Amino acid sequence: MVRAPWRELPDRLLSAEVGQALRLSLVCASLATVLCLLLGIPLAWLLARGDLPGRGLIRALVTVPLVLPPVVGGVALLLVLGRRGLVGSYLYDWFGIALPFSTAGVVVAEAFVAMPFLVISVEGALRGADPRYEEAAATLGASRWLTFRRVTLPSILPGVVAGTVLCWARALGEFGATITFAGNFPGKTTTMPLAVYLALETDPAAAIVLSLVLLLVSVVVLAALRERWLRGLL
Repeated sequence: MVRAPWRELPDRLLSAEVGQALRLSLVCASLATVLCLLLGIPLAWLLARGDLPGRGLIRALVTVPLVLPPVVGGVALLLVLGRRGLVGSYLYDWFGIALPFSTAGVVVAEAFVAMPFLVISVEGALRGADPRYEEAAATLGASRWLTFRRVTLPSILPGVVAGTVLCWARALGEFGATITFAGNFPGKTTTMPLAVYLALETDPAAAIVLSLVLLLVSVVVLAALRERWLRGLL
């Protein structure tokens, strides 16, 4: 903040390079969050309410990105979803889909790193919800989907909202897995953290401006959700 070019800040934020990275980051982080919602809520329900063996192992696999170096996650994504990967080879041969070094690859990398925040928050909310309301709805003839939509989801909505915001903020700041799996191509895969990395070599003022934006987002999210997040963990 001491070194920030405050007088030039509006012009820097409106510059083509900063604007391009900002737009790409917002779009990719939002798409990654939607993907996490579609996959993470059912997964959280399975971990909290499902009765299947190996739930501890599944939970460990889901949450391992929290402690795994992001670069290692990027390497794993390359080995699985790359053109010669375990799954990516079939995607490329059968459908012509190549995820690495593309904007879609940015979304996948961000979703991989950010999903644990959503799953943990929603799972905690599900464990804290009173199951008697769901049982009452079932005795009245409500289907599982109707019960989940009209009873379960409203009761865990604060946890879903908290997890969604944390997931989005984490996706917005993702660097290691993104640069490893999607590369660093301006206008295509260069998100704000990657733009900071590039700007440090040529335009430190732009790097400071982008860093301030990411810092502001992080502080706002943590300040707004601190108590709710801690309650979810406890």
